[in-house]
Amino acid sequence: MVKKFFSFINSRIFTLATFFTIQLLIFLGLSYEFQKSFLWLYFLSHFINIALAVFIINTRSNPAYKITWLLLIFVFPGFGAMIYIFFGENWPLKKIRVQMCEVVLYFKKSFRNHEKMKHKIQDKDAYFQSYYIEKYAHFPVFDDSDAKYLKEGLDFYNCLISELKEAKKFIFLEFFIIEEGLMWNSILDILEEKVKEGVDVRLIYDDIGCISKLPRRYYRKLREKGIKVHVFNPVKLFMMPSHNNRDHRKIAVIDGKAGFTGGINLADEYINHIEKFGYWKDTGVLIKGKAVWGLTVMFLSMWNYYSEEDESIFKFFPEVDDKFNNTIGYVQPFGDSPLDGETVGETAYLNIISKAKDYVYITTPYLILSNEVLSALCNSAKGGVDVRIITPHIPDKKLIHMVTRSYYEVLIESGVKIHEFTPGFIHSKSFVSDDKFAIVGSINMDFRSLYLHFESAIWFYNMNLIKDIKLDFINTQNKSQEISLKEVQDVLLAKKILQSVLRVFAPVM
Repeated sequence: MVKKFFSFINSRIFTLATFFTIQLLIFLGLSYEFQKSFLWLYFLSHFINIALAVFIINTRSNPAYKITWLLLIFVFPGFGAMIYIFFGENWPLKKIRVQMCEVVLYFKKSFRNHEKMKHKIQDKDAYFQSYYIEKYAHFPVFDDSDAKYLKEGLDFYNCLISELKEAKKFIFLEFFIIEEGLMWNSILDILEEKVKEGVDVRLIYDDIGCISKLPRRYYRKLREKGIKVHVFNPVKLFMMPSHNNRDHRKIAVIDGKAGFTGGINLADEYINHIEKFGYWKDTGVLIKGKAVWGLTVMFLSMWNYYSEEDESIFKFFPEVDDKFNNTIGYVQPFGDSPLDGETVGETAYLNIISKAKDYVYITTPYLILSNEVLSALCNSAKGGVDVRIITPHIPDKKLIHMVTRSYYEVLIESGVKIHEFTPGFIHSKSFVSDDKFAIVGSINMDFRSLYLHFESAIWFYNMNLIKDIKLDFINTQNKSQEISLKEVQDVLLAKKILQSVLRVFAPVM
C-alpha cells in the first residue's frame, strides 16, 4: 500500500493534477480578491459575463453546452469566465487548424479515383448517408471490399496478431490507450521482429489516454527499438484549450491490405486477461480490399501533422488485389475531427436513426445525449421503429453512469427498450439498422466523443457482416437485463436530484 502511494505521488498524473489544481485555485483567488478590492473590476466582471453570455448564445455549439457554461459563468462570476475562455469553446490554435486543413486537403487528392463510387448506390437512403460522410468527413465509399465482425476483444487480438505476423512493408497503429501487459507486450514483440525484417513500423498514442498506463517517456524506449512514434497532444504543466482534444481513435493498418478499427484499446482488460468491471464486452472490425486505403489515409493524415518528413502518400498504396472484386456491399471508413466544426459522428448516427424503417439496435458504454439525438431516438420509437439500446450494468465511471441512467425514463416512455449488460461492462460502440446499415468504431454517445475527440469508424451498407452485428446484439441482449419504467421511476428522490444536477454538467464531464 505504501509503495503504491509513493508510486502515485511520483506519477505524471499526480504532478499534472497538482499543477492544474493550483492554477484553478489561483484563478479563483485572483477573481475573488480583485473583485473585492476594486469595485470597478466587480462591474467589469459582470460586463464580461454578459458579453460572454451573448457570445455563447450566438455560437453554433450544442444547446446543452450553452446551458452548462452560462450556469457556470453566472454562478461563479469572473472565475467562470476565465474557465470558459480556457476550456469552454473548442477553439484550437489557428496554426493547428490551418495545418490540419492542409493535411486533409493533401490527402483528399488520393481519393479522386473513388469519388464517383457513391453514385453506384441505388438505395436513396444509403446514398444520402454515404454522400454526407464523403462531403463532410472527406472519405469516399468503397466497393470490392470484405469485412469481418469481431464480436469480442479476444477475437480482435487474435486477428490482429495474425495479420501483424504477415506484415512485409508497413504497420501503422493508432490507439487511445496502450498499457504494458500480455496484449501489448506480445504485440510489441512482433513489432520488434518486424523492424529487424525492414518493415516500417509506426505508432501514435494519446498522451492523456496513456498517462497512467505507460512509464514516463515511454516513446524513447520504443524509438530505441526502431519503432517510429508520435505522442498525440502531450499535456504540459500549464492548462491549454487544446488539452480537451484527444486522439480517441483505434486504428491498425498492415501493408494496406488489412485494416482494423472498433472500441478496443491495447490493454489486458479488453481481452479479459484481467478483470476490472466484470466481463469486458467490446467489438471491432477487420476490413480487406480497397476500403483499407481509407484507414491508411486516416492514419497518415494524423502522422503527417506531427511529422516533418516530406514523403509521398502513394508509396503506401497497396498492389491491386482482385481477390475481393465484385464483393457485395459498400464500406466507408471515416474520421471525425473536433477542428472542422462539423459533428460527423453524431450526424452519421442521426442519419441511421432517422432513416430506420424497422429497427435500430445500439450498443454504447455511455449514453449522454444531445437534444437532437434524444429527439431522434424518441421520434423513431414513437413512429413504430424497434429501438433498442444496450448500456453497461457495471460502469467504469459511476458519475457518468448516473447521467446515462438519467435519460432512461424519457426514452422508455417513448418506446425505446433499454437493456443493461449484467455480466459486466460493455465498451462497444455500434449501430445496426434494417439489415442494411451499420457503423462500428470508436465513437461513444457522449459529448466528448462527438464534439471534442478525433474518432474513427466505418459505415457499412449491404455487407454480410451486418447480420453478424445484429446476431451479436441479440445474443448480448439475452445476457442483459431490460430496464422497466417502474424501476426508473422508483429511484430514490435524492438520487434523482443528483442525476439532474450531474446532467446539467454532462457536456463537460
